[in-house]
This record gives sequence, C-alpha cells and structure tokens, in this order.
Amino acid sequence: MVQKKLILGSRIPEMLLYDPEEGYGFVFPDGTVRDEEKRDSLPGEYSVPPVPSFILDVPDGNYKVCINASMTGDKMDLAIRTGPGHLNRRIVQAEREECFAVHVCDEKLKIAFIGNQPFSGSLEITSAPEVPTLFLAGDSTVTDQSSSQLPFCGWGQMLPFYLPEDVAVSNHAMSGRSSKSFIEEGRLERIWNRIRENDFLFIQFGHNDEKDNEGGTMPFSTYQDYLRIYIEGARKRGAFPVLISPMHRRLFDEQGNIINTHGDYLAAMEELSLKEKVPYIDLAGKSKTLYEKLGEEETKKLFMWADPGDYAKYPEGIQDNTHFQESGALEIAKLVAEGMKEHKLEPFFQL
Repeated sequence: MVQKKLILGSRIPEMLLYDPEEGYGFVFPDGTVRDEEKRDSLPGEYSVPPVPSFILDVPDGNYKVCINASMTGDKMDLAIRTGPGHLNRRIVQAEREECFAVHVCDEKLKIAFIGNQPFSGSLEITSAPEVPTLFLAGDSTVTDQSSSQLPFCGWGQMLPFYLPEDVAVSNHAMSGRSSKSFIEEGRLERIWNRIRENDFLFIQFGHNDEKDNEGGTMPFSTYQDYLRIYIEGARKRGAFPVLISPMHRRLFDEQGNIINTHGDYLAAMEELSLKEKVPYIDLAGKSKTLYEKLGEEETKKLFMWADPGDYAKYPEGIQDNTHFQESGALEIAKLVAEGMKEHKLEPFFQL
C-alpha cells in the first residue's frame, strides 16, 4: 500500500527535484510541445507562466490526496491540478484540509500548485483501490486538452472540481471522435481493459457523428447502435453507463434563442436512454438555458473567442463557437454535476 506524507516549504530545495531513483520530486517546465494523444502534459503547464509539477512514482490505480496549506495572506488563491490539467480543488483558506481522488494510468501521480504565492504545507498521498473511477468517452468538448493548446479546455478536465473526494476521473475523450470512430480506433477497448465493477462510464458524442465522413452515423440507426455498445459493455462489466447529450454550439437566432445544430441526434439519444433505462443528462437543454440567460455577447467569455493579441498562439484572434476556454469548461462541468445530482447517482447525490 502506497502512503507518503511530505512537508513542502515555500521554496523548492535541491533535494526535492525529481530523482528517478527516489521516485519523487519536482519537475520544471522545459518548453516541450505536449500531445493530446499521449496525455503527457504536466499539470504545472496549465498556468501562465507555467510552474513546477510534483511527481510521485506509483503503481497504476486510484489514490487519495490530502493537502493542508499553511500559507499566509488575506488573498490566498491556490488551484490544485493533477494529471493532464485536471482542476481538483481551489484553496482560499489556510489550515483547511482538502482531499480528492486521482486516477493514475502512467505510473506517475502528478500534482501542481498554481496560485498567487508559493505553496507551503503538507501533502499526503495514500493508495485507494476502493475508490470508484468515472471514465469519460467523448470528443474535443470533453477531452483533456494538451497544455500546448491553451487556453482550450474540455469539461472533463474541470469535472473533478465538482466531485466528492471518493471519486476519481479517467478521461479517454479525444478530439474529432464520434461514437463510431472512438470504437473503431480501439479507444473503448482501452476503457474495457481498466474499468471495474461499480465504476461509471459517461458517454457524450454527437458533434462528430453529424459529419458526412467515415466517422459519421445516422441518428435513429447507427448512432443508437454504437451507443448501445457502450451501454451493454459497461453493464457486462458491472459498471454504470450514463448518456450525456452534446451541449449546443454558440449559435443564436435573431430573437436570442439557441439554434439546434445537432438535428435528431438529441432526440435519438434521449429515446435510447428510455429504451435502455440509462440515466440521461440533458446537457443540450442545460446549455441552452445557460447560453440564453447569458446572451449572445456574454457567452463569448465561455467559448474560444479572443481578440488579436490576447493569446500569443492566436495573433489574429479566434472565433470558435464549439470549444471552450477554462471558464466555459467549468460552467459545462457544473451542469454535468447538476445532472448527476438530479439522477441521485451514487456517490454523487450529495453534490
């Protein structure tokens, strides 16, 4: 059983630089261009400027992490990120313990402390094989966007922020994938190799199913057929499938109402959820309500909209009505968490 407690001061001493023989320590950003497919981004790279990431070599599995900050200051704001940019907690009060679960799949538990002052306090890591894992299957709106794509952000990266401390997240969503191509590329098989009894499989597809290409599907036939593979596979392994409709794109009509660009795919998923008796989180409906409440101008702050010069990566600016920056991904993750609570899904019913 892995159990380790460290006391970290406000300065990172030489002895705490990562040592492969010791199996833990801090790694400093080196400017490497990270890859979404490899999930090789460090959590400290999801910051401008980037910060060091603490790495602990551990066997694959789930771990409980408890952090107690002893920092001082009236305006303390410390974001805790793990793995490829998952936002787990924000700490705004010293001497208060915050705990959360982390799923490790590359034998390295990675943590970054991103805030307005250097972190000092205690860090306790304990193996937690009893903790269930929430697996995510989806597209670019869900995926762990690589740090090289900042400020793009998928809602799967933000979901841990809203979860209780006894649930870990394993995000397998990948940009450009449909319910069909995700399976054909062997990505669902990777989930089957890891998923256990009493785990969860959250499924959100639609944006790429609608496309007229090899990954495309038809709403009331092949789309439902492929989704059924996810549902039956999860149940066969004793896990719990949950269907999530794709959120709407940022497209308003002249009256300020959201235009449905997903056609019959929304109705097809809801119909399948009723037939298969699967929990259905209506993220399309929830996002429609959110966008229309904010309005056409304010919703730009959720999506990847930026003026020329806002981001070095996009010198001419960007206008993307499908993908989110962090504030938008946080809002969408919050809607997903609300859906969990509405369905009284254990262990989420107390969210």
